[in-house]
Amino acid sequence: MGRYLAGVASALLLVTAGFFLWSGLARREGGVSMPPAAVAALVPSAAAEPGATVAEPPEASEKTREQKRFDRYDRNRDGKVDRDEYLLSRHKAFAKLDINGDGKLSFEEYSAKAIGKFDKADADHSGTLDAAEFATTRVQRKPRPKCPPVQQAVRPAPDGDGGEEG
Repeated sequence: MGRYLAGVASALLLVTAGFFLWSGLARREGGVSMPPAAVAALVPSAAAEPGATVAEPPEASEKTREQKRFDRYDRNRDGKVDRDEYLLSRHKAFAKLDINGDGKLSFEEYSAKAIGKFDKADADHSGTLDAAEFATTRVQRKPRPKCPPVQQAVRPAPDGDGGEEG
């Protein structure tokens, strides 16, 4: 009987120590400590009226996004987007490519960035790229964040019993 009680007491002590260790690590890893009054304001209490629902945070509607886009184009704020306002971003992009400013876009102006990239990669100035030089023209992509795999729900078989036929 004494061994049984000693085992139960040691198990309780281990669970208690594990809880304190776990909660201490959670606070140290970036958990935000909030005063109890702030926590009480965020969490609906049991004393709240039954049937009361917690309000969901507002989301941007499609109309709001479209209104923001409209406002970006409407430069003179007259409530209308005229042709010049609509094409302004295209004019800016064209002006960046039109190096000599003559209002015409030659192939050299259009491909200036690619020509510069080729010239930079052509280390031996031979006018051709070997495999090693060509590899330097590779597009440098930003690393994508690693996300955990999505757990897929198991669906029952079409016959409805979820088991094998037969």
